[in-house]
Amino acid sequence: MALGIRVCLFLVYSFTLAMVCAVLFSGTVQSYNRPPPRKDISVDYNKDDYHDSSPQQVHISLVGEDQMRVSWITKGSDSEARVDYGVSPGVYGFTKTGTTSSYRYVTYESGSIHDVVIGPLTPNTIYYYRCGGASSPSAELTLKTPPAAFPIKFALAGDLGQTDWTTSTLDHISKSNYDILLLPGDLSYADAIQPRWDSFGRLVEQLASQRPWMVTQGNHEVEKIPLVHTTPFTAYNSRWPMPFQQSASESNLYYSFDAAARGIHVIMLGSYTDFSHDSAQYKWLEADLRKVNRTKTPWLVVVVHAPWYNSNTAHQGEPESNDMKAAMEELLYSARVDVVFSGHVHAYERFARVYNDKADKCGPIYITIGDGGNREGLASEYIDPKPEISIFREASFGHGQLEFLNGSHAQWTWHRNQDDVAIASDSVWFTSLSFDPSCKL
Repeated sequence: MALGIRVCLFLVYSFTLAMVCAVLFSGTVQSYNRPPPRKDISVDYNKDDYHDSSPQQVHISLVGEDQMRVSWITKGSDSEARVDYGVSPGVYGFTKTGTTSSYRYVTYESGSIHDVVIGPLTPNTIYYYRCGGASSPSAELTLKTPPAAFPIKFALAGDLGQTDWTTSTLDHISKSNYDILLLPGDLSYADAIQPRWDSFGRLVEQLASQRPWMVTQGNHEVEKIPLVHTTPFTAYNSRWPMPFQQSASESNLYYSFDAAARGIHVIMLGSYTDFSHDSAQYKWLEADLRKVNRTKTPWLVVVVHAPWYNSNTAHQGEPESNDMKAAMEELLYSARVDVVFSGHVHAYERFARVYNDKADKCGPIYITIGDGGNREGLASEYIDPKPEISIFREASFGHGQLEFLNGSHAQWTWHRNQDDVAIASDSVWFTSLSFDPSCKL
């Protein structure tokens, strides 16, 4: 009987998933032609490398000013949520324990998801750590904490997916000596096929276990299936917990954090949760922006998935872009946000400082960086003629680097993955709006 029920569920799941994916994951990208993508890859579970208690898919994220969350998965349930760590190889003078959870998605049952917050940690320091406790420890890993002062470097890549282009992008990022990675949504492209989340975790582990990855959600993280699985973001929220409580947010889908001893305030917004004027996200954003003292925090950065400015033919007219812009653009402009990063469109584009569709020297710079390597290919067609507010646009895979030299100046570079060689194709210096007397509030 139980087997029959599972077979029925599988058939319903498979049929429904095929129908829903055709609408949700393909229907919005048919208005333009994509060049052929590189092949999809899968990093499978290898019994020679892992046993049921072996930690895998390790990644880290910031929690407050001096702590890190270490997250990993084990196939079995008998592994301890424990991290041993120290500042010398093989010498672990500190131990922290945490929580273990799991989730179900239709017929899929996740492994045990372990989360441990370690700290307090010293800034700009390499730590050696292992996950899982003495009975089933991981191999020794290393992480580096961000500096507590300028300079500091962020890497940015959106819409990563799991293709040969993804591995090229990750390889280039690994050579950038970054301190923190920002990912504006669309991580695994699992699209409800839950083992693809496991593959993604293994794919990014080498980088994500060494430097903090701060992420927000995209449309490919929603994963709702009518009648079959009606709760959105199940896998995303379970696998990639972010420090939303520390910024008084009620949801893992939007939060903020500080870097460089509060010299930089980063706000991660949610395109696919309510953003209307009476929403919890809108009220949280208002309150969060009010807390920022630009005398002490000269840089203000926002990350969101769906772009508010976009001259590509892809993803035009979507409510997650247009309606969210209509609801929140005034808040960002009034707060003198310096730069807004987005993904979703599988190409690169940099705008001038903009407000209300016009160049405005006190508005944010808008940058689309949705070119990390996804399986759907590039969005290669742009609106012609190019709008005056669009400064640079190109449909190539790549990543970005934003290095804050001090409180007033930062350098942005976009690196194209042309022929698997890191090429800096766009570079510009930013000046913080907090240093522009004409933009003082």
